[in-house]
Order: sequence, then C-alpha cells, then structure tokens
Amino acid sequence: MNKAIKKLTKKPFFSIKEAEKQGVSRRMLSYYVANGAMERIARGIYCSSHYEPAEKNLRWEDLAVAVSNIRGGTICLISALVYYDLTDEIMKEFWIAVDNSHSKAKFPLCRIVRMRNINIGVNTIKMAGFKVKIFDKERTIIDSFRLLDFETAMKALKKYLQGRKEKPNINKLNRYIKALRASKVQEYITALIT
Repeated sequence: MNKAIKKLTKKPFFSIKEAEKQGVSRRMLSYYVANGAMERIARGIYCSSHYEPAEKNLRWEDLAVAVSNIRGGTICLISALVYYDLTDEIMKEFWIAVDNSHSKAKFPLCRIVRMRNINIGVNTIKMAGFKVKIFDKERTIIDSFRLLDFETAMKALKKYLQGRKEKPNINKLNRYIKALRASKVQEYITALIT
C-alpha cells in the first residue's frame, strides 16, 4: 500500500473526497476493495479491512458520519451518555438506535440497537457539520435502565439529578417511564430525590 492509502486507513472510515485529496483515485480504491484490503461500507465511504480501533480514534466527527450513514439512525445509550457527560465510560464503539423493523443496518465500529418507540425523545443536533438525531437525556437514562447494566444506569441517573448545567426534568422522565413501560425506574428516581 502506498503512503496515502496507509494514512487513510488509520481512520475508522474515510470518504472518496478524502481519498482524492490524498491523491488516491477511485480506481485505486476499487483495486483495494477487490483485493480485500478495503471495504466499501456505504456509498462513497470506505474502511480498511484490518482496522484496529484505538480509543482515541473515536471522535464526534466519526460518530456523526456513522449515524448519518445509517438510515433512521439515532445516537443512543453509551454514545448519548458520553455526549451528555452522564458517564465516565469511554466510547469504544458507536451506539446507534434504529427502528425495530430495520433489519439490515450496519456500519463499522457501530453497535446497532433495534428499538420500539424510536420517535420518543429524539432531538436533532449539529455535530461536526452534520445534522444528526440523538435521544435526549431523559430518554437516554430510561433506556440505560432497560438495556445497559444497572451500575452504568444508576451513575447516569445520579449525575442527571445533580443537574449542574440544567435542572432535571422529572415530569419528562415520568412521561418516558410510562411510554416505554419502565416502571421500575420510578423507584430509583424516588429513592434519589427524597
């Protein structure tokens, strides 16, 4: 592989435009895909077949590209907790929610989570120049109790209730508890606020 290709494959994925800026032609990309050294993961998006992620490589722009390439994708769970600073965990992969009926979603370094009620608690934000969907803090916390380990969910709830930057919205939490049928979470909230 030439130096330009090696530089590109140090990233989780790259676009045709990025490759062309490095002097790598579309024809050369096709050659590497045919030989199995690279994969075409979406229209105009490529990655190395042998990419080994280092934690420092997972950046917001990579998450924005990933969620933008998954039809109906919404940032959720660990990725949303990290974004809202509600966890101490390091994002080792991108957590993306899709509708329960969506069967073919995949993208490198992504954990795809199929969910019902995918439209509850969705915000659109600008991240690294992309408009992306992300679950709000309250939905993320309720989903954490439903889909993550108890310790991670409890830490997120405690941080949320401390409300250093903004006041917690208990009414919204209660609405989501009913809508998502997560009544057990109500007990933890009551225990922490009384």
